Amino acid sequence: MDYEILYQEAFPIVRYKLKRGEKIKAEADAMIAMSNTIDVTGGVEGGILGGITRMIAGEKFFFQYLTASRGDGEVLFGHSQPGGIVDVELDGSYRLKVQKDGFLAASDSIQVDTKCQNLMQGLFSGEGFFILNVSGKGVVFLSSYGAVHAINLNEGEEIVVDNSHLVAWADHMQYKIEKASNGWVSSIMSGECLVCRFKGPGVILIQTRNPKSFRNWLVKLGLSLGR
Repeated sequence: MDYEILYQEAFPIVRYKLKRGEKIKAEADAMIAMSNTIDVTGGVEGGILGGITRMIAGEKFFFQYLTASRGDGEVLFGHSQPGGIVDVELDGSYRLKVQKDGFLAASDSIQVDTKCQNLMQGLFSGEGFFILNVSGKGVVFLSSYGAVHAINLNEGEEIVVDNSHLVAWADHMQYKIEKASNGWVSSIMSGECLVCRFKGPGVILIQTRNPKSFRNWLVKLGLSLGR
């Protein structure tokens, strides 16, 4: 794998070099530019059901596949949000759970499917009942709203994360949904309400901005301008 993430400070893109015959998969519309030796095709991974559950999880129904069919070449790809891109190297020993809109692209050896959360997690995590389950050996590119920050937890160490700031976490990590404060009234008044408590060991990737808060700000701005 030969790639680099460009313009990390703002609106990053990935430049990925492919040898003849190599292929990567990405979210539909992720490709920005590509060499004329590369073909782009669309497809559904995991069949119709796999596409539907990805849509429920907040992702697109189709993947795009970029193949260096006629010689070596390179692809530039990015995402639509004003935020970061991070690469995660998977060695096959664990899976990544990825929140909606978090998956951008991956090497062809990576499998992307959906996982159903339990009732409590699905109702209150802010991620819905289905999240993406990413596995295999290779590189995964994740996108975020704002920058991506990694939190490394040691054995038994705990941290509380606002639901809307989650991007991805290792599947072996323990986590539970709980009130932000001791009481419901205090939790709601604080603006946090429900949070996720993670227990190490493991790594959690979070985004530095809250998309829900940004949407609320846009609504308020629109109402103000409409007066």
